[in-house]
Amino acid sequence: MTDPWPIDTPGVLRLPSGRLVRGRALRRPLPEGPVPAFAVHLLGRQPPETPWPSVWLRWPDFRLPADRDEARTVLAEAWERTAGERVEVACGGGRGRTGTALACLAVLDGVPPDEAVAYVRRHYDRHAVETPWQRRYVRRFTPAS
Repeated sequence: MTDPWPIDTPGVLRLPSGRLVRGRALRRPLPEGPVPAFAVHLLGRQPPETPWPSVWLRWPDFRLPADRDEARTVLAEAWERTAGERVEVACGGGRGRTGTALACLAVLDGVPPDEAVAYVRRHYDRHAVETPWQRRYVRRFTPAS
């Protein structure tokens, strides 16, 4: 169990349940303040090592996850961890893939899939979830079985 993200931390999204998750652009410097206890990196190439536990989900820029079953499993784990850990979801720019993953976490948290993109755009970044196929992916997202 770690202290939660301070709510004023840049990039922190409060899910309807009150759980907090941080979205971030990996191309920008690590923000000051607490570091994640767990991170999900959404990149087409293997990310650099981090001093905290992380998972690499192969997800090329402007695309969808290479393995959708793995994506459901990884995102479900990230959502579970938000109950007691500082979880970060990050891609290169922090909008498209990160926004898509955050919208999927919102679905896991109870937001209807057809409302999840709007939720993330309202509470995280108005440009989140950049492509039509990313929006469709969120609408069709279902938890891991």
